[in-house]
Amino acid sequence: LLDRQGETRIGTVTISKDAADRFFLSLQLGSDTPFVPKLSRTNRQIGIDLNTENFLTTSDGRTVANPRYYRTIKGKLAKAQRTLSRRQRRAKKEQRSLRESKNYQKQRLLVAKIHARVFDRRHDFLQRTSTALIKNQDLVVAEELRSKNLLKNHALA
Repeated sequence: LLDRQGETRIGTVTISKDAADRFFLSLQLGSDTPFVPKLSRTNRQIGIDLNTENFLTTSDGRTVANPRYYRTIKGKLAKAQRTLSRRQRRAKKEQRSLRESKNYQKQRLLVAKIHARVFDRRHDFLQRTSTALIKNQDLVVAEELRSKNLLKNHALA
């Protein structure tokens, strides 16, 4: 692979597969020139506070709502998991291994795809939010959050 100024070296290549039968390719690339251009300075700073009512509150008073992707899909997930459990019981009753049970494997894949959809939506939300903060501010300061202390308070646990 060649870039504009020189050469791009390929280091490690990793192929992985998740539970939803999706394949991912990870490349470790090296180059003498940066892949991403340096962001221009904005001379702006912001502090963020992560809380339970909404996702975050910024120091200038803006709030980012928590999208709660799991809550919107949990009914569909519960139904799919009940079906999966029934398929598992039926395979066990007929003394078949779960690897050989086609209906169980199809349902397992369906449940994994629902979980993957929630994961992908959460990941996309986090990437978009963090990218917007980084591009618009030079300095982003977050509170130090100790989950051990939150567990001591039963209202926050």
